[in-house]
Amino acid sequence: MSAFAYAGGELHAEKVALAEVAERYGTPCYVYSRAAIEAAYRDFHEAFAGLRYLVCYAVKANGNVAVLDILARLGSGFDIVSGGELARVQAAGGLASRTVFSGVGKTADEMAAALAADILCFNVESAAELETLAGVAAREGRRARVSFRVNPDVDPGTHPYISTGLKENKFGVPIAEALALYRYAAELPSIAVTGIDMHIGSQITELAPYRDAAGKVLALADTLAREGVLLQHVDLGGGLGVRYRDEQPVPLIDYAQMVRRLMDGRREKLILEPGRRLVADAGVLLTRVLYLKSGPERGFAIVDAAMNDLLRPALYEAWHAIDAVRPRVAAPARWDIVGPVCESADFLGHDRMLALAQGDLLAVRTAGAYGMSMSSNYNARPRACELVVDGASVHIARRRERIDDLFSAESRLP
Repeated sequence: MSAFAYAGGELHAEKVALAEVAERYGTPCYVYSRAAIEAAYRDFHEAFAGLRYLVCYAVKANGNVAVLDILARLGSGFDIVSGGELARVQAAGGLASRTVFSGVGKTADEMAAALAADILCFNVESAAELETLAGVAAREGRRARVSFRVNPDVDPGTHPYISTGLKENKFGVPIAEALALYRYAAELPSIAVTGIDMHIGSQITELAPYRDAAGKVLALADTLAREGVLLQHVDLGGGLGVRYRDEQPVPLIDYAQMVRRLMDGRREKLILEPGRRLVADAGVLLTRVLYLKSGPERGFAIVDAAMNDLLRPALYEAWHAIDAVRPRVAAPARWDIVGPVCESADFLGHDRMLALAQGDLLAVRTAGAYGMSMSSNYNARPRACELVVDGASVHIARRRERIDDLFSAESRLP
């Protein structure tokens, strides 16, 4: 059951009316449901029960400290891609010992910080990165636990911008080169080879790409075992899609059954890196109609949220459902839902059939992932506030930025 549902003719987040949220906290704002996040995490826990596994939530999907805190309390691990994300995890009470560090461009300073925190593993993505990490670890007097992110050259069937497992993508070690790199790493005194990793993309809605990629990665793990390099874990990444419009997401139980078959009889622990699947449905972007503007071909509903608040439609032409918080009993008209930013790409939705009036509240659905985490201050717009609803309570997870926040780190010339 959705955490965002209509009651008494208006949309609620759990037990809180979104109209009341807008009145008290203003718009635009992101509203997250604690219950929805917890339910999504527990779905993973139930689907993989009986396996030796660790869920490492992909922080890039939504790195708000309150969201991370919810997941940390449930026992989640974390998948990070920067030193800033590591700091967020630590601030939220997450355990470094349950954190894996991915990303193609880790700096020496980030590596040193992660080593000092004693993270679970570095997902190394190139030979050059391995050399840098080995040097940093030696200098710090530590052994870095590493897994190689292997690029299996498998098409995930998703948007090109979020495909990461093809040979033309920047991510991972080409599978043809991985064996030699593992052999080399196993001889380095400051490196401890502990795992193997893959991540082929995001918003994936079919099992076949996962099965093909995992098969290649597990075959490589078996080859390593025959050579005496015994891995402690297999990381199958994340990327499970959600329903934005008419997609048919892979049922979690089907994915879990496939993984069980792949891991049957294996000695390695399983690591999973879901992001979107845990938080996307747990959030909405609440926005207010500023003006209605008619045109010769279409009408424009100009709202106070924009591409700087939610970039996905402009970046990917992504589709999000947009619903009235208090639907009107009137004939709907066709509207483009657009923001105030000075770009023609500044839209949240095209061709939406809605009955609207100036001042109406709209909820942009499935906005809990890659919303606030991709936001910016473009056009000198303060970023939205973030709220977590917990039953009948509302927690300010991030206050709304003020105008003076925009230039508080800047200075005029002397």
